[in-house]
Amino acid sequence: MTTEKGILRRIYLVAIGMLLFALAIGFKLVNIQVVDGDKYRELSEQRVYKSFVIPANRGNLYDSNGSLLATSVPEYDIRFDAITVSQENFEENLKPLSESLSKMFGKSASHYAQDIRRARAHKNRYYLIARGVSYTQYVQMREFPMFNLGAFKGGFIAEQRTVRELPLGKIGERTVGRGQAGLEGAYDDYLKGQNGRRLKQKIAKGQWKPIGDANELEPEDGLDVVSTIDITIQDIAHHALLKQLEKYKADHGTVVVMETETGEIKAMANLGRTSEGTYYEKRNYAIYESQEPGSTFKLMTMVAALEDKVLDTSDVFDSEKGRIKYYDRVVKDSRYGGYGEISAAKAFEVSSNTVFSKFINEGYKNKPEALVNRLNYMGLNQKIGLEIKGEGQPHIPHPDDANWYGTTLPWMSFGYGVSITPLQTLAFYNAIANDGVMIKPRLIKEIRNRDKVVEHYEKGEINNSICSKETASKVREMMKNTVLRGTARNIYTEQFSMAGKTGTCLTGYGRGDGSSEYIASFAGYFPADDPKYSCIVVVTKPDRSLGYYGNIVAAPVFKEIAQEIYTDTPTTNEFEDVNVDYKNVQKDYEQFYVTAQKYKSIMPNVEGLPAMDAVSLLENLGLKVVLKGAGKVRNQSITSGVKIKSNQTIYLTTS
Repeated sequence: MTTEKGILRRIYLVAIGMLLFALAIGFKLVNIQVVDGDKYRELSEQRVYKSFVIPANRGNLYDSNGSLLATSVPEYDIRFDAITVSQENFEENLKPLSESLSKMFGKSASHYAQDIRRARAHKNRYYLIARGVSYTQYVQMREFPMFNLGAFKGGFIAEQRTVRELPLGKIGERTVGRGQAGLEGAYDDYLKGQNGRRLKQKIAKGQWKPIGDANELEPEDGLDVVSTIDITIQDIAHHALLKQLEKYKADHGTVVVMETETGEIKAMANLGRTSEGTYYEKRNYAIYESQEPGSTFKLMTMVAALEDKVLDTSDVFDSEKGRIKYYDRVVKDSRYGGYGEISAAKAFEVSSNTVFSKFINEGYKNKPEALVNRLNYMGLNQKIGLEIKGEGQPHIPHPDDANWYGTTLPWMSFGYGVSITPLQTLAFYNAIANDGVMIKPRLIKEIRNRDKVVEHYEKGEINNSICSKETASKVREMMKNTVLRGTARNIYTEQFSMAGKTGTCLTGYGRGDGSSEYIASFAGYFPADDPKYSCIVVVTKPDRSLGYYGNIVAAPVFKEIAQEIYTDTPTTNEFEDVNVDYKNVQKDYEQFYVTAQKYKSIMPNVEGLPAMDAVSLLENLGLKVVLKGAGKVRNQSITSGVKIKSNQTIYLTTS
């Protein structure tokens, strides 16, 4: 009895346990179905269905004339669901589909027919027909037999992706940019658009098939950006720079061309050397590379000295035979023996380091902060603030700095110890061409939504005036003379006028291992009397055995660019003068020029001629010319037609 009762007790316990277990299972099932049903159904659907992002097409990037700099090109992978097509449709359309594929892609029709049949036999729902087809091909393939029945009846699957292409290739690549670099990065918020979504179903082997032809959310294309770049000028700048870099085997170089009045950047070329000796758009040196500018900085110190009235252009200084010692260091002129006693204006033309160091040191040695404050007032310690990332930080030393020495001030006078980017330098030169008004360089004209202008960008002034018009006029004359008879006279041409300043800067001089190299530069504008474009050329580390001076390495690039642009875009007002019949003046000029070459003792009539042409003509006759003012010649001190003597001085007054 005891045994039977024990057995029954155990049976009851087991039965109760099974009942409780069943109840627990039932409770769990009810909980799954009712309480957490939505959660698990969603999880199940996510494993079978998933919403994929469809990237929006980026907007186009144009040059100032509407030519494409960057565009989004759609590419498609075409696949085939071999199961969803009915047997009737499959057999009816296989042959014409294979023939259409053969005609488009070149393989035989039998090849496609066999592959598609094999895909159906293996129940392949994601068979690859073609990869990376163009939009035009995609549109055509949608109309192929069988595919024209759609996704469910015809098994047609098209997967789109967007590829960014640069129609100009490597020309201007760093300026156009990719990703977050260049214009692409700066205006990404406009260009990127809004992504769409598309629902796909998971099929065998982790593959996902689109459900239907329509998207859940259609992507919205980005806006178009119209830049200031002119591809014609960009091409000119690129090849002029490339030719010179190859000739002098330089490490890298940059060119920027800017419209004087508006600050619109028309070209920005940046080329770096590879280990094989070829060049490509390596980095945006124009914007990011802040380094010692050398003698192109003499324009800044000259303007500062004139504004602070520590000298006048006619003040005369002794160049000390080309050598001046400050403490334990010596300032040297490139010309052995110096230039004797010369005016400050002449010192600019011939780029005398000794004279510049002398008048800056004498003028500011008791108040060096005055020079620094003046340079800072002119904006030389500030970034331009371009939207493109990576702008280099300029540096102007201050007397309060720990590394300010007795030699800092004289060395600053000719561009050592300071740091500035090529574009920041160009902005200053452009301001001088603009009567002292500094215009912010810009790379963007407007934002467009197809043909509708969404946002238009106007020119912006960084500094209302960096100097007086009088000072700007004086230094403009010096820059004209630099090309006419100074360090850049090798690029002078009678065809058109240019103004600017050469620069040759020693770099790496602190290493002490004899490996110092040079930076050659030239900055200026053209035409000289009515500036339309400003331009800077910087060539870094040319082969010293081939040449390294700014006038030899950098200035010819400037001239070639100016010549090409001047030929294509002549000035519109060069013949406008209410007092002078320029056609007759030009005729007289040509006549007297021929006469003067034949009879070199005859004084020609130069009244009405551009001052630059008059000076060139008279100096060719052996005369010493003293020019007052700028523009066209109004009066000449020696009457035309009289006999002249060699080294005779003539005074010209301009309009």
